[in-house]
Formats: sequence, C-alpha cells, structure tokens
Amino acid sequence: MIGLEDRRMKVRNIEAAQRAGARLDAACTVAGITLRTLQRWKREAGLVRGDLRPATLRPRPAHALTEVERRAVLQVANEARFADLPPARIVPMLADEGVYLASESTFHRVLREAGQTTHRGRAKAPTASRPPSTHIATAPRQVWCWDMTYLPATVAGRWFHLYLILDLYSRKIVGWEVHETDAAEHAAHLVRRTALAEGIAALADKPVLHGDNGATLKATTVLAMLHWLGIKPSYSRPRVSDDNAYAEALFRTAKYRPEFPVRGFADLEAARSWASGFVHWYNVEHRHSGIRYVSPAQRHDGEDHAILAARDAVYAAARERHPARWSGPIRDWSPIGAVTLNPERDAVIATATGEANRQPLAA
Repeated sequence: MIGLEDRRMKVRNIEAAQRAGARLDAACTVAGITLRTLQRWKREAGLVRGDLRPATLRPRPAHALTEVERRAVLQVANEARFADLPPARIVPMLADEGVYLASESTFHRVLREAGQTTHRGRAKAPTASRPPSTHIATAPRQVWCWDMTYLPATVAGRWFHLYLILDLYSRKIVGWEVHETDAAEHAAHLVRRTALAEGIAALADKPVLHGDNGATLKATTVLAMLHWLGIKPSYSRPRVSDDNAYAEALFRTAKYRPEFPVRGFADLEAARSWASGFVHWYNVEHRHSGIRYVSPAQRHDGEDHAILAARDAVYAAARERHPARWSGPIRDWSPIGAVTLNPERDAVIATATGEANRQPLAA
C-alpha cells in the first residue's frame, strides 16, 4: 500500500523520465508499479485522495460469531480437560459429545485474538522424512512396529529400558515392558506375551513385526521366538534412520508428555508406573491425529466407524443451522483406510490394497 506523498513522487519521477525519452511502461517498471496502476491513479483521483482502503468501514458479516459464541469458545478451550490440548483435538472430542461450537480454524483465531496461542513445551519444529520400504496394514494385527528406548534415571549414567510394540493400523500399544537391562530375553518374552494377548495363534495370517537393526531385536533368541509364533520379522535398511518412523514418533510423544520426569526416574518401579500411565493415556484417552482423532483403542476394536459417522452428523446439523458459515463441504470424517509403513510406490500400495480387499470375497 503506497502513501499519497509516495504516489505523487513516483508519478513525478515517471513523467520526468518520459520527458527525457524513456518509454512509459519501462519507467513504471523501474518505479515499482505497473502502467495500469498509474492509469488508475490518474483516472480515479488517486493522486488527490490517496488510498481509501484503510479508512473504509466494512460491515460485520452476518454469519460471524456473536460475542456470546466467542466467549463460549474461550470458556470451553480453557476448561481443565482442554487446557493442554490444541483445537485439533478439542473439536473432535466435543463432536463425540454431540456438541459443535466452531471449526478448528475459528478456535485458533479466537484463541489468537485472546493472546492464548503462545507455544508451549520443548518440542522442535517437525522435519520432513524420506519414505523407504513398504508394509501395508488394512486391519489390526497385520503389521506391528517395535523398538526400545532409554529412560533416564536420577543417577547419572544409569538407564532403564522401555520396550514397546505398536500396531501399525490402529496405533495401539499392544505390548510394553520396562527393564533395568537391555537383553534379548526381555524382547522375546514381550513378543510372546503380546502374541498371546492379541490372539495371534488363531489368525490364519500372522503379523509382520518391523524393527530396527539393533542387536537385541535381531538376536537368535528373538528370532527363534518369532519363528515359533509364526511372526514374520522385518528390519530397517542399513544406514537409514527413519525406516521405523511410527515407533520413533511414539517415543517422541512419550518423552514430550508433561508428566515425563526430565530429571529421571528414581527406580525401576517409578519407571514402570509412569509407562503404565502413559500406555493407558495413549491407548484410551489420546485422540490420534493420524486416525481422524479417535483413540487407538477405539480403532483397534473397530469402533471408529460409528464414532466418525456420529461426528459427521453433528457437522451436518451445524452446517444446516448456519449455512453461511460454511464455504464448502463439511469436514471429512471418513475412516482412515490402509496404513503403509515406509511406502515406496503408489502402484505397490494400490496392488496390495486391492489384493487385501479381494481376499475375503474369494474366501
């Protein structure tokens, strides 16, 4: 937006250059405006009145939130149960209760205007990752990811070891243990216990278990247990740090939780108690952004279809009440389909997904 005095100076300079023999459009380009802009200024008295846009009174949109509705949004966002959650999780949770106040962007806008969008936590900005080899899950108990991470103790140089097994399709933590040492026997015991809990013996197709190239996860004891259970092992490629992205993301979520003790755990029981609480929160209370903000336990049990259908009905009713507030279709609450671990090619995924969908029909 160019002020009145700057406009007049630009026009004087352009006219002086034109009198000296310069072409008008070239002089306008050097001045930083277009020939059409110069013509509009002269035609619409823009060199007398200046730009009237800043002083223009704009009417309030008829479908804008009322002051009562804005206060309701702020009040809900500041409730104790929502105080540490972003709008991306608040809105779906309200929809599960049959309540629709506003969209996520409106929540963000109202919170920003109230000065309540300051960044919190120790998390850094996410970085782009490179996708490698393909595993595809179209239902629970088809692909598992597992890994081990270190939990700090209060004593410097001492660590506890957290083992986790994640179901790729539902994102549910299906197995976990915390130990004082990193040993293949612990990993083998965890796999066996998880297989029994998930009823793997009754499945015709046993799951794939994907892990990194750590010595513990590739030990002979673990491989023998996997062979006995019928579980197919899968490993990350050498020198590729993001081949087990879902497990790494899970550990990041765990270690950036507010209750994670930055100074370390006092003893093994404290570490196991925290891990038990985290697993329950992650599986039951956590609305996962990768599965349309339903909990992993709900998706694992097949309840996500009904929940998302109910949300869709809530949104449809909200749009019917205030159609002017919706510039397009309502939010997509369709369930997430197949989940890929490190997809390589769309053709590979499409072929595998098609085969998985045809198998029940052929049977």
